Amino acid sequence: MSKRLFDIIFSITGLLLLGWLIILCWLLSSIDTRSNGLFIQKRIGQFGKPFNIYKLKSMKAINGVKTITRFGNFIRKTKIDELPQLFNVLIGNMSVVGPRPDVPGYYDKLQGEHRKILELKPGLTSLATLKYANEEALLAQQQNPLHYNNTILFPDKVTLNLEYYHNHSFFGDLKIIWKTAMSLLRKAP
Repeated sequence: MSKRLFDIIFSITGLLLLGWLIILCWLLSSIDTRSNGLFIQKRIGQFGKPFNIYKLKSMKAINGVKTITRFGNFIRKTKIDELPQLFNVLIGNMSVVGPRPDVPGYYDKLQGEHRKILELKPGLTSLATLKYANEEALLAQQQNPLHYNNTILFPDKVTLNLEYYHNHSFFGDLKIIWKTAMSLLRKAP
């Protein structure tokens, strides 16, 4: 109950402080991508239930190929594209701290002890988020990014998220939030 109360206070505060930035970047993303600047995608949530995650759009189709735009690259690097997820936290299908939600075919396919991760609400940040803050760059260096994700990254994320499941606490969450904020400040342009 205290985690949910914290999530509500955090998301309302975040939306009040950053709502102007979300709206401005949504408008710029709409212009940049020549479409609705809001990206909505099905992700796997708590107890394996799918939900819609909200992000700012960072890609547009050029000759049928999806490409990250210059503005899209900026909002991805600064994680501004993730800010609409404060709304996901407010409505209760995400938490501030918890395993990052993945597309169908990953967390929903876990077996045995690993399925305990699904008891947690997905989060804006996590131990795995901190460890793999440069995941896109890491995957771009791989000859077969999908294979690398499926055999190296995803299993390690499962291990980190299971560790969080067994050891999470309010003060542990605050520590993860602090580390995430410091990581974002170091990346700021």
